[in-house]
Amino acid sequence: MNRSPAPWSVDPGDPRAPTAEVWEQLTPEQRREVVDSLPSEFPLDEAAPPEGDPHWHPVTRARTTLDRWFRRAGRRVYVSGNLAVYYPGERVFSPDVIAVVDVETHERERWVVSDEGRGVDVAIEVIVRGKRRKDLQRNVEWFARLGIPEYFVYDRKRSSLRGFRLASSAAKAYEPIIPQRGHYASRVLGLDLVIEGGRLCFYAGDAAIPDTDELIDKLGALVDAAEQRAQELELRLDEEARAREEEARVREEAERRLAEALAELDRLRRERGA
Repeated sequence: MNRSPAPWSVDPGDPRAPTAEVWEQLTPEQRREVVDSLPSEFPLDEAAPPEGDPHWHPVTRARTTLDRWFRRAGRRVYVSGNLAVYYPGERVFSPDVIAVVDVETHERERWVVSDEGRGVDVAIEVIVRGKRRKDLQRNVEWFARLGIPEYFVYDRKRSSLRGFRLASSAAKAYEPIIPQRGHYASRVLGLDLVIEGGRLCFYAGDAAIPDTDELIDKLGALVDAAEQRAQELELRLDEEARAREEEARVREEAERRLAEALAELDRLRRERGA
């Protein structure tokens, strides 16, 4: 049996997911074929130029901190970043960090909204240099139109943070998130985003969520303290062991001298009796 070709072809120079109308017409097999054909890499004019460690470190910290937090909290929140995101009929894009709540958290090569049945819930961009207009103007308008509920932009060079939120699911323009004592509340994540010491941090209530480096430092300090206590205990046990050995030696010496004294006393008594 010949299989009819899918009524959608992907343009390598401008890859897009099918529109919602076309998606509805596709069979499950055709949908899977289309999803698998969507590239996980980005066109050269969309890909951001390399920005090195100043960009990589805050992005990685944010992703690992959020992922670890939600896993420990038992919440199904998919956290990723630099992942090709396809909205129906829209140009592919890739925020530095994305989060989608109440979905499976398995690994993905791309996020295709029609296939997943969900759009992105939170997007975070990290600015190091040269793309403030894109992140603070184009994306603010575009992400709001796509219906992404919350969007945050961390400008590392300026040590600043801005947040945007849709007032309702029907809204198509963001409202700025007004910080409270420097905390930008994410209603979607149930966390606050904060700049501390120039770094992007996350808070659960009044408690800061430690990132991996901070956890390693804390665990390293705990290990060092435990090793020190173990060494002190070993030293104390050695001293106690030596003390017991000395006590036994003194007791044996006393018993020896007592035995010699008794023997000498017995000898003297025998001589006097004779």
